Amino acid sequence: MNPLHENPSPFKIKISFQKVIEVLEQIADSDVDYRAAYAKGLLKEIEPFPELRDGIESYQQIEKHYNRIKYLLADLFPTALTHNEIKAVTVPFDNYIFNTTERLNKILTEAGDDFEIIIRDFDEHRFYVMNCSIILNYYYGCKIDFSSPIFYDIPNAEGIVKHYRILYNADFLEVFPTEKSVALTQEDINQLIDNYDDLYLWKEKFPPESWILKGFGIMTLYDNSVESAISNLKSNLLSNNEDSEFKKETIETIFRSIYKIADLRTGFTAFSSDGTRLKKADFEDEMHSFILTKDYEEECLNALGQCPLDTLVGEKKYFIISDVKEFLVTNPEEKELAEHLLAQNVQSCIFAPVVKDDRLLGIVELVSSEPKQLNSINANKLDLVMPFLVDTIDRYFSDMQNQIDAIIQKEYTAIHPSVYWKFREEASLHTTDKNTRDLPFKEIVFKEVYPLYGQIDIKGSSVARNESIEKDLTAQIELLLQLLRFISDNLKLPVIYQNIYELEDLEKQLKETLKADTESLIQSYVLNEIHPMLHHFETSNDKVREKIEAYFKSLDPKIMMVYDARKDFDQTLSLINKKMAFILDKKQEEAQSFFPHYYERFKTDGVEHNLYIGASIAPQLSFSPVYLSNLRLWQLQALCELENEYYHLRPSLPYDLDVTSLILVFSTPISIRFRMDEKRFDVDGTYNARYEVVKKRIDKSNIKGTNERITEKGKITIVYSQHQEEAEYRRYISLLQHKNKLGAIETFEVEDLQGVTGLKALRVEILYTQPEKSEKSYTYQDLLKELALKN
Repeated sequence: MNPLHENPSPFKIKISFQKVIEVLEQIADSDVDYRAAYAKGLLKEIEPFPELRDGIESYQQIEKHYNRIKYLLADLFPTALTHNEIKAVTVPFDNYIFNTTERLNKILTEAGDDFEIIIRDFDEHRFYVMNCSIILNYYYGCKIDFSSPIFYDIPNAEGIVKHYRILYNADFLEVFPTEKSVALTQEDINQLIDNYDDLYLWKEKFPPESWILKGFGIMTLYDNSVESAISNLKSNLLSNNEDSEFKKETIETIFRSIYKIADLRTGFTAFSSDGTRLKKADFEDEMHSFILTKDYEEECLNALGQCPLDTLVGEKKYFIISDVKEFLVTNPEEKELAEHLLAQNVQSCIFAPVVKDDRLLGIVELVSSEPKQLNSINANKLDLVMPFLVDTIDRYFSDMQNQIDAIIQKEYTAIHPSVYWKFREEASLHTTDKNTRDLPFKEIVFKEVYPLYGQIDIKGSSVARNESIEKDLTAQIELLLQLLRFISDNLKLPVIYQNIYELEDLEKQLKETLKADTESLIQSYVLNEIHPMLHHFETSNDKVREKIEAYFKSLDPKIMMVYDARKDFDQTLSLINKKMAFILDKKQEEAQSFFPHYYERFKTDGVEHNLYIGASIAPQLSFSPVYLSNLRLWQLQALCELENEYYHLRPSLPYDLDVTSLILVFSTPISIRFRMDEKRFDVDGTYNARYEVVKKRIDKSNIKGTNERITEKGKITIVYSQHQEEAEYRRYISLLQHKNKLGAIETFEVEDLQGVTGLKALRVEILYTQPEKSEKSYTYQDLLKELALKN
């Protein structure tokens, strides 16, 4: 026997027609002769089969009595309506149906042999609890509303998925307990009502097959495709899940259900911020643009033409073409747009402007490969979904702008998270308090903060940069001399000899000395004198053309000059800075956990950093000098690690550059102010400016009485002015010497700076560590890949 209900259920199903038979028995005893005769005949037909009254428990029995069941239910399934109603016999929430109407048979046949009729989003858990709810309502008299909409999603012959709402008629069903059933108290019922997700509890109170569901249900379907598709679209668009937004397959499937067009395609084109240009959206992979197929961006008039532009932008109305070929004939001035659409097999289309607060965001595109499929009548269906599309697209662009703002804040401004609360506090006064809303913004000031300054500087970068320039310019001239000498052998033109002479003279000057204007002089001569002439000679003969083409291929395509050595130098310098800055930023995250403090860093020919710590930056916490000492020790350790990182990387770099490290100690608290005009922090007040003077000049200063710089490769220089500062840093150095990170110390005085005297310095040797043997050699290419991933 193949029992009904494939999934676990609290019910033992008995398909019974007892209530129908009882009605037939009443008709048989009536005075209406023709009705009574019909009923008597039908009762006689089913009399040998008591299971039709007592209950059928297998699929095989239903198939055996198929015709008899059809006759029994003839009044409920009238022949006159079989091609109209979508109807069948079933039990609630089950996917097995029988005695279907002809219209339902046709729908299932068109869906294909492989189609399996399954209730949408109806899993085993929901199935079990809904059946238990039937018992609570029909047997225990509860009033639980479990009538949430349920659907079948059935494709038609053209592959368009249609959505059918399921309605159940349970008038012919009865519920009975068995000896396995559990008698429930009100407390049990209350517990169940509060624990929908506890399937174990439901099965405990309603063991499988502990109740009998006797009778049958009538399932009626009605086509709810448009309403359901709109609901699905709304859910898809309003979801916070990134993966659900603008998925091409999902959007197109939904729109095909709404429009009942199998080949309908969807697209989107965005407006630029100023509304003068159209551009491909950032989600172009999900919603392809049919207006723009080649260029990323184009002027509105060029992309659309005057008539569509006036309708979409001027009137902010839908622009509809029901037949593109006919449109081309009747509107020859819009030939470019029409032919552009036909090239994509677009025969009819609807373009709908996306407008939010009178601001144009983009154009939603619906297109079909069949003429007349999209037209001015069914364009009105878009009214049902445009509000959701507008809100979603507006939200998407707002999120994109927030990401851009976050990047700008992180990369281009000095508002560090540690002081963000102060800016937020000031900004909130201008948004929530009516009395202060129109007042000018105050400058943000933090008083009594202790400054720390440090740098790791690339020594000799200017010399190396000049060397790279000289190498490239020499290579550039050599290439041109070889080329011009070859051309002169073939063409014998005096002007070429003139150019050869001038290039040889420039090469001679370059070897003697590289002046400030040498690079621009040679570049101007090559680009404005030589290259135009070479382009002219490209048409002379095949040999000359091939040589000239080979020359231009050897140049950098952006600047059209040799850019090999300079590119290596610039990229090396940039990557070193990024590597050092990245490590420092990561270590800074750890330092913030000690005590919140302001941090900023700058990349020049090296990396500089400023730190400010004090009670005013984190007023909610209790500040102690211990946190200042902790940050100073952290800074010294950080520079040791940066030096070691560079030491390990250095052998793989194209240029062998030295680095020097410096720390400036300043124990007097200062005030810093956020300069509204410059959008950055600066020291506040004349006295505090002394700190800035020292910071800007100290790395280029010498040891007093000598011509030797205070900074030296392989060492960290610590500049201070007070004896207690020296004592403090000697303690830190002693600890790091114990850890084999620092070596010998030397002490000296620093030469007097303008307005600043009495500075002293400690210079301590760095003990470089060797990489672990298990580590592979770190190369320049490794650095390129690593920083590409991090940025």
